[in-house]
Amino acid sequence: MFTDADVIHTYTRSEALKDGVLMEAGVMAKEAGFQVPVALTARVWATCVCWSPDERTPQDESGRLWDVMWMASLAARAAARRGHNGRVEFEVRVVPRGGRRPKLTRLALMLGPGINVNASPPS
Repeated sequence: MFTDADVIHTYTRSEALKDGVLMEAGVMAKEAGFQVPVALTARVWATCVCWSPDERTPQDESGRLWDVMWMASLAARAAARRGHNGRVEFEVRVVPRGGRRPKLTRLALMLGPGINVNASPPS
């Protein structure tokens, strides 16, 4: 449909990671069962993962990232069993910065053809 001459601009995943638009989930995504690299938008990272030791509620970024990755992996597995690709929504409870009570936060992940998530949770 389009040729290379038709492309006005491209923005790669690696450029988005370098620019801080995306944040790499790293090994935590693999531990949650993803077999492909996973990245979060900077907004999701700031809202659901970022945490300061000065906050009143004792949490840390690795635990918050695990919560997001685990819930995303459960949603991805369920979608894969149904043969679904594309946008998959899921929810995770997140303690907002400066808060004490978790809020239910709706997130979405994008699954493409060939994206593989373990059929069963890691042991």
